[in-house]
Amino acid sequence: MADFEMIAKTFQGLEEILARELTELGANNVVIGNRMVSFTGDKALMYKANFHLRTAIRILKPFRHFHASRADEVYDICRAIDWKDYMDVNTSFSVDAVVNSEDFRHSKFVAYKVKDAIADSFRDSEGKRPNVSVANPDIMFHIHISNEDCSLSLDSSGESLHRRGYRQDTLEAPLNEVLAAGMLLIAKWNGQCDFIDPMCGSGTIPIEAALIARNMAPGLFRSRYAFEKWTDFDKNLFETIYNDDSDERPFEGTISGFDKDPKAILAARRNAKAAGLADSIHFEVRDIRNFEPVKSKTLMVTNPPYGERLKEGDIPELYATLGERLKHAFSGSEAWVICNHYEYFDKIGLKPSAKVPLYNGALPCEFRKYELFDGRYNAFRSEGEKLDKENSSTRRGSTLRHKAAQEEKKHKRESEGAEKENSPRKPFRRREGGEKRHNPYSAREESDTHRKPYRNKEVSDSHPRTFSKGISRKGYGTSAKRTDRKSSGKIRTNKDRK
Repeated sequence: MADFEMIAKTFQGLEEILARELTELGANNVVIGNRMVSFTGDKALMYKANFHLRTAIRILKPFRHFHASRADEVYDICRAIDWKDYMDVNTSFSVDAVVNSEDFRHSKFVAYKVKDAIADSFRDSEGKRPNVSVANPDIMFHIHISNEDCSLSLDSSGESLHRRGYRQDTLEAPLNEVLAAGMLLIAKWNGQCDFIDPMCGSGTIPIEAALIARNMAPGLFRSRYAFEKWTDFDKNLFETIYNDDSDERPFEGTISGFDKDPKAILAARRNAKAAGLADSIHFEVRDIRNFEPVKSKTLMVTNPPYGERLKEGDIPELYATLGERLKHAFSGSEAWVICNHYEYFDKIGLKPSAKVPLYNGALPCEFRKYELFDGRYNAFRSEGEKLDKENSSTRRGSTLRHKAAQEEKKHKRESEGAEKENSPRKPFRRREGGEKRHNPYSAREESDTHRKPYRNKEVSDSHPRTFSKGISRKGYGTSAKRTDRKSSGKIRTNKDRK
C-alpha cells in the first residue's frame, strides 16, 4: 500500500505527546504544528491512528492543496474537482471549515461555498444534487485556510476521537478524555506503580490510566469511524487491527479514584463498567481531608474543581487542604495538578518542579508537578537528591500568573479609557464680540516676517539651533552639561566643544 499525507489534530500543548505516539505507531515524516501533527503512512496506519492514538481528536487525509484569496476562487476550484472519486450523488455529506486569514473572515461562509461547489458539480454532471447532512453524514470534508493557503481533506474519524464510547454518565464540567490521556502521558504514566486521583469526578482520569496501564486501545468502545463508509474501505484489514490484542498487558498495581460526592462515584463506576474495567479500578466516596498516607510509591494526577462543582469561597480551602495532605500523606511520591488559577496553586503551598501550559476547553491552564519528600528541601538536596525538571515550562509568557497580569493591565487600560471618554468636557466659550483668540504660531500673511518658535536671532546667536540629548527647551540660557563617553569622567560643556 502506498503512503499518503495525513494530519492528526489535537489540543494545544499536546502536540509533542501526539508526535511521540505517532512515531511509536510507525508513522513517517512526523512534523509538529500548531494543534496538529502531520505525518505519512498507508491505509493500515490510518486505521491504527484512529484506533490507537490517545491524544488525537481526529485524523484528516488531505487530497487537494491550492491558493485562493476570495471565496469565489474557492468555489471555482472546488467545483472543478471530480468529486466522484470520493462520493456519489446518493451520498450525504458535510463540510467543516477552519479559517485563519484576513481575506476570509467567516469559516461558515467558506463551508457554504464548498458545499455549493460540490452540489453544483453533481448537478452539472448528474442533474441531481446530493444531500447535506449535519447530524449523520456518510462522508465528511474539511477545508483549512491559512492566509491564502487552502487544503481540502477527508475526515477519516467522523465523531471526535475524544468520544471513546465508555462514558455513560457525567457530572458538570467533565474532563475531556483526550486531555486526561495527555496529562497522564506528560506525567510518564505507564503502569509502573500505584495510581490515585483524590477528586476523580466521573472517573475519566482513572479510566484512562487503567487503559494505558493495560495498553488497551482507546478505540475499543467506539461504534464506528467515518472511513468505514469510504468507497475504498478495507473491512478485513480493519477487523485484523481491531481484534489484535497482542500488545495488551496485565497490571498488578492499584488504581484508585475518590470523590466526596456519591453521585460522582456512582457515575465513575458506571463508566468503568462500560469500559470493561470495573475490576481494575477502586472507586470510593471519600473527602480529600480524609486522604490516608500512601504505603508505597504512587503517582497522583488530579483535576480539582475550579468553581463548576464548588462555591467560589470553598475553592481556596480545598487547595490548601490538598497541599497539606500532599505534604503529610504523600511523601516519596509524585503528584500532578491541573488548574486555571495561579492563586489556587499558591494555596497548595508547595514548590512545583514543572509547569506545563495546557488548555481545558477554552480555559488556559497549567499542569504542575510536585515531588514530595520528607523534611526540608535543603536536607533533600544534601542527600544527593534533586527535582526532575525535564517538563519545565519553556517560556514565561505561557504561565498563568503572566497571563493574569496581562489581562489585569488590559482591563485597567479599558477602564481608564472609558472613564476618560465619559468624563465631562470643558464647555466651549466664544469670546465677547466674536473675536477669535490670537495664536502666535498660526500662519501669517506673506508680507509679514515669519519667525519659527525658538529659532529667533537672539537664541541662535548664543545657542545652537538643534536640540541634543543633554539640552531641553527649558535649558536655553543655562549651561547644559553631560559626561563624554570617551573622557574619563571629565565634564564637558557646549562651550568647551566650541
